[in-house]
Amino acid sequence: MTAIPQERRVVTAIPGPKSVELQARRLAAVAAGVGSTLPVFTARAGGGIIEDVDGNRLIDFGSGIAVTSVGASAEAVVRRASAQLAEFTHTCFMVTPYEGYVEVCEQLAELTPGDHAKKSALFNSGAEAVENAVKIARAHTKRTAVVVFDHGYHGRTNLTMGMTAKNMPYKQGFGPFAPEVYRVPVAYGYRWPTGPENAGAEASAQAIDEITKQIGADNVAAIIIEPVLGEGGFIEPAKGFLPAIARFAKDHGIVFVADEIQSGFCRTGQWFACEDEGIVPDLITTAKGIAGGLPLSAVTGRAEIMDAAHAGGLGGTYGGNPVACAGALGAIETMRELDLNGKAKRIEEVMKGRLAEMRAKLPNGDIIGDIRGRGAMIAIELVRSGSKDPDPEAAGALAKACHAEGVLVLTCGTYGNVLRFLPPLVIGEDLLNEGLDVIEQAFGTL
Repeated sequence: MTAIPQERRVVTAIPGPKSVELQARRLAAVAAGVGSTLPVFTARAGGGIIEDVDGNRLIDFGSGIAVTSVGASAEAVVRRASAQLAEFTHTCFMVTPYEGYVEVCEQLAELTPGDHAKKSALFNSGAEAVENAVKIARAHTKRTAVVVFDHGYHGRTNLTMGMTAKNMPYKQGFGPFAPEVYRVPVAYGYRWPTGPENAGAEASAQAIDEITKQIGADNVAAIIIEPVLGEGGFIEPAKGFLPAIARFAKDHGIVFVADEIQSGFCRTGQWFACEDEGIVPDLITTAKGIAGGLPLSAVTGRAEIMDAAHAGGLGGTYGGNPVACAGALGAIETMRELDLNGKAKRIEEVMKGRLAEMRAKLPNGDIIGDIRGRGAMIAIELVRSGSKDPDPEAAGALAKACHAEGVLVLTCGTYGNVLRFLPPLVIGEDLLNEGLDVIEQAFGTL
């Protein structure tokens, strides 16, 4: 496989003629409900570059939504997955098992926070991992209620839609949803009424009060939170919030679940984002960055909780597919060898520094209301000048301007006003800075 030149190149309009032709075929054959951020059809990808069918090379600030942290064609992932493909593609672990699945579970036990005995179960997608975490928590506690948080995102299946805060596009018209899911406040520092310095203490007190009064702590099986809320806008709960919620869960025999699907595997400069405040979750759900782009997810946690489900109660035909497991072992090898936690921290330093400069020097810089995130999970929240009113139009316009110049960026946020940056952790610093140059120029188009 030839390495893709790590340089931005725009040779046609974006999307180009071949992408436009493929888009026409797509519209005829693919269900309209499946969206795309940018209808540019990929020919190959690697490092910090996506090359399209027209020969354009885009700087990748999306990583397939935090999936290709090791790059989209990492050598160790390709090597290990290819070798496994040649041996066998599938037996179903529940029929005849294989070593790769066991090895991934051993790695997860080693890498996840806490030194207690741990076990894992493997699945295909993040939503599946979350659903199974709920099943395991309910089996362990013999309780039914599940507590989630404002601005949280957990998936698109029936149960996880109910757990997700944002209606459009995730829930609109798809109900009724699974019962016994309750939502409480989160410490969103930038928008907390009494200011970010009070958000941790006040929001945790409010959330605990609502759980106690409205649900009853003894009815709660699990409290599930993303340690950095992804789709909700890259919200890092104000300091003190997560420890207070984790303590409350422990005191009341509630299973505390960290949803690290977007924030895990070196994305925030630590193996897992919950390590930042020393949180040791009972269960942790992972997917996205775990396998270098192959579909794999996991629930990992305290052995006695993981073993609560009866034999045959967990599984699925493809769960822990051997090729995906090989990819995961390759991705973890790459993360260790290249010190991708260190790389993520450097990306944060460069991005936050440049974005702060933009806010200070651009004539319309005050529309950057907040710069936040950790590692290579960074975002800017855009607001109308002189206020905190969300400005989703500015986010959309900035994304569009970046796309036209060959930089792939994504938006997110409950209000649709957040521009999020998820570059591959292996991106070169020159490409990172060039992408930021394009973002800076895009502000001039507003």
